[in-house]
Amino acid sequence: MKEQVPIIIPSYEPDERFLTLLENLASFSLGPVVVVNDGSGQQYDHYFNTAEKTYKVKLLRHTANMGKGKALKTAFSYCLQQFPEMVGCITVDSDGQHTVDAIKDVKEQLIKRPNQLVLGVRNFCEANVPAKSQFGNNLTRNVFRVLYKKDISDTQTGLRAIPADFMRDLLSVPGNRFEFETRMLIKAVEESLEICEVPIETVYDSKENHATHFRPIVDSIRIYRVFGFAFGKFLVSSFSSSLLDLTLFQVFCEFLKNSLLATQYIIVSTVGARIISAVYNYLVNYYFVFKSKENHTKSACRYFVLAILQMACSAALVSVLVAVTGTKLELVVKIPVDVFLFFVSYYIQKRMVY
Repeated sequence: MKEQVPIIIPSYEPDERFLTLLENLASFSLGPVVVVNDGSGQQYDHYFNTAEKTYKVKLLRHTANMGKGKALKTAFSYCLQQFPEMVGCITVDSDGQHTVDAIKDVKEQLIKRPNQLVLGVRNFCEANVPAKSQFGNNLTRNVFRVLYKKDISDTQTGLRAIPADFMRDLLSVPGNRFEFETRMLIKAVEESLEICEVPIETVYDSKENHATHFRPIVDSIRIYRVFGFAFGKFLVSSFSSSLLDLTLFQVFCEFLKNSLLATQYIIVSTVGARIISAVYNYLVNYYFVFKSKENHTKSACRYFVLAILQMACSAALVSVLVAVTGTKLELVVKIPVDVFLFFVSYYIQKRMVY
């Protein structure tokens, strides 16, 4: 069936809301439904037995808790084998947050846009949204926007419609727990996969005590470690470029300081060192850090305009500070100046260059 869209529900230690969800899906003939019991333990078997016998879901099992990401991958593998003609799948949380209407809306968008990742996004301005969800999403959204130049209004939504081809790609994406969903968004951006957002209503059992298996400290560390890796690559690239730049700057200063005025030799040394290190930095960032698919001419022009502006700011600030302080240790002055300009440059490169 060309419009077959299986619904995947990863579940760990469910409650009655899980069965209510399955009942609602069955009443609207949505499915097939694939449930993954992610090592919930024997005391939860009655929920999964009911799901299998009463609601006729396909039940997959993990013998131990392996995490939401791993549960999704298990279901992806099954669906790709069993439903080779499917458009894609829909992932739904088992805690009753997602209404049938929301699931139908997301499914409809996937069928209309079979080559896009569809996200069911919540309105975090609503009064019933828990404060920790508002804070967590706003923080992750802003970090994602800075690092990946993509504004996603709900980075943590569990309601997603995923094209079949992208499901295959996601099987090789690292991460077995909640961080996998963040890596999914990063993968989509890196592969230039269009992301469609569908506003949805979200049901919370209590503004203060919505039940969730998300561990605020441990799982937040896992998620932000993903972001840290992206920034870490830029840090390595910039550090090596800065080391090259500083080394060349010091060498040029030693050769030129006795033949030029103070402001002149600093400017010449800055320009010479920056030209060489900028070429190196551009190539490393393009191929390794940002894995850019931007046209080389466009990105190179933007990069070198930025490099010239950054170089001018560095030269001007260092010259002024050397003149004001009267120091002969130009390198000591240059380091803090370039550290400040480093953070400015990272933001601009992510937003405008690559």
